[in-house]
Amino acid sequence: MTIRVAVVGAAGRMGSTVCQAVEEAEGLELVARLDVGVEITPEHLNGADVAVDFTVPDVTETNVHALIDAGVNVVVGTTGWTEESYARVREHLAEPDAAGRSVLIAPNFALSAVLAMAFAAKAAQYFESAEVIELHHPGKVDAPSGTAIATAKGIAEARDRAGLPAMPDATASDPGGARGAVVDGVHVHAVRLRGLTAHEEVVLGNPGEQLTIRTDSFDRASFMPGVVLAVREVGGHPGLTVGLDRFLGI
Repeated sequence: MTIRVAVVGAAGRMGSTVCQAVEEAEGLELVARLDVGVEITPEHLNGADVAVDFTVPDVTETNVHALIDAGVNVVVGTTGWTEESYARVREHLAEPDAAGRSVLIAPNFALSAVLAMAFAAKAAQYFESAEVIELHHPGKVDAPSGTAIATAKGIAEARDRAGLPAMPDATASDPGGARGAVVDGVHVHAVRLRGLTAHEEVVLGNPGEQLTIRTDSFDRASFMPGVVLAVREVGGHPGLTVGLDRFLGI
């Protein structure tokens, strides 16, 4: 059975790459390209079964609600989501008119990044300290990245389940913010540098030892196998799913 796909944000760097990946994937058909100025309506979606949103944080939640109302399942690669915005999507999907609809919101579609996040969460309970460094091109509009936030939250949850205390840190003064952002007690550092694409490093430490988990995406093509997998699988997961790992059985 062919899955009909619409891409929202189709003129952007990621959106255009998604369009190409859909056109080349067996069993998928690209039926609509939507971008700025095109209203999300059933007519403009052209009979799509699944819509993929790669837009910007300022509009992605509005797009998702419009896509749910238009009767399609949704795959979202745009970051900038909060617990409150996730909750609003869950509430929308619980409404009778949205029965059976599915939404996947993933901070990263690169399989190496999904695995790195899982490995970091698995390792976190065994180490006294853990910090996250994310590195991206200077055109990225949000910091820290959605992947880094998800990684830090996964580390924090694993440490909490293991009953570990707060990580040691004697810093008493940091007026310039050199220690970075803090996500659920985990320090996250963001680098924006020309020549980079998307990279993340998780550093975990114990007395006398260190573990480094690193993932590097050198081209947007690295995200496409995950996007195609998500398009194929999203319909089988009603409601809201956060993270591609749920579709991989990790």
